[in-house]
Amino acid sequence: MKNPLLVCGIVALGCTCTAVAQNYPTRPLSIVVPFPAGGPTDTIARIMAERMTRSLGQTVLVENSTGAGGTIGVGKVARAAPDGYTVGIGHIGTHVINGAIYQLPYDLQKDFEPIAMIASNPQIFVSKNAVPVKNLKELIVWVKANQDKVTIATGGPGTPSHVSGVYFQKVTSTQPQIVHYRGGAPAMQDLLGGQIDLFFDQAATALPQIRGGRIKPYAVTAKTRLLAAPEIPTTDEAGLPGFYMEVWHGIWLPSGASKTVAARLNAAILEALADPAVRQRLADLGQEVPPREQQSPEVLRAHHKAEIDKWWPVIKAAGIKVE
Repeated sequence: MKNPLLVCGIVALGCTCTAVAQNYPTRPLSIVVPFPAGGPTDTIARIMAERMTRSLGQTVLVENSTGAGGTIGVGKVARAAPDGYTVGIGHIGTHVINGAIYQLPYDLQKDFEPIAMIASNPQIFVSKNAVPVKNLKELIVWVKANQDKVTIATGGPGTPSHVSGVYFQKVTSTQPQIVHYRGGAPAMQDLLGGQIDLFFDQAATALPQIRGGRIKPYAVTAKTRLLAAPEIPTTDEAGLPGFYMEVWHGIWLPSGASKTVAARLNAAILEALADPAVRQRLADLGQEVPPREQQSPEVLRAHHKAEIDKWWPVIKAAGIKVE
């Protein structure tokens, strides 16, 4: 027979937890950014934190916890109490690619509670101006004819640009030489200088160079054209159907968070993403806000799983490792 005092204690504890969740938040909360201050993920987090502070009635702080390709910061969120006061922001690198190249002490799908997708930044496939072609179909023919000499830059081993380069090799049955750089900025500098031929760069950093006429764009690696550059065709339109790679950002809680807390956070995020000022600031960074119906926890969960199912086999088959 169950102890009546124990039963009452459990019921009381459950009622207390529910009341705490319903009053959430009662103190400041932190968004853990797994990268240094000043980068794209940090900037997005600070834009969201500022606006969410108004919605939640409590200060939303940004905490940079860096190292090991973002795994330290993500791990901190995984180990945090699921009370809603530690929130994590991440992207395709931290929550998809890292799972295929690191031995992680956490499970990317089981140890986190998805809250919302907040922004995406497709890549643009670009080349130096001296490449003698006009469109993507011609470029693929040119690569096939010159693949022993063609070079394709990456921002480093395991980065989205590296994965895109490997994926391009696979879908076109070509072997352009992959050249790693310590970040996207030096890769772009060599592209501008003519020392490298091709690069999959994030739209946010590629567009200024494209508009200046310093590099040639071929396609956006997304299903739809960029609002900021509608003249650039998608990969579907340009001749490489289904070639999608977006550096999307999402927000997660540690697993075990209550539905009440998750719903409160999601509502604050939706309110922030509906704010014209927030949308403009994100657009200025080259970020595209997903439609409202795609800002739910369920959509992020499904998208996250689909990206893992798509990219892990590609990464593992290519033997991509952290150097």
